[in-house]
Amino acid sequence: MPASMLKLPVRVRLDDASAVWDGLSASLRAEAAQVRSAAGTEVQINAAELQQFDSSVLSVLLNAARLCVAEGVTLQIKQVPTKLQELARVYGVGELLWPELVA
Repeated sequence: MPASMLKLPVRVRLDDASAVWDGLSASLRAEAAQVRSAAGTEVQINAAELQQFDSSVLSVLLNAARLCVAEGVTLQIKQVPTKLQELARVYGVGELLWPELVA
């Protein structure tokens, strides 16, 4: 279990997705290093605060998942808003981001 949980911001749209990714990628690398040093295997992101988003948030999350794999940990996205789950299903990536929610 990670020492802390990263959080997505309230807004992730095309015009700010790059800045969100820049900050998140640095945080993910640092968190992954801490998790590995504690013999952990999972980095968590809390998506509960996410309210304003478009499909660019899916790119951010897919990049986060890839980065975690490269860092030797898995990514768990917690408290996923229903609208985000629906958007991921429409784009066919829901099972890549949270396979535990796909029935």
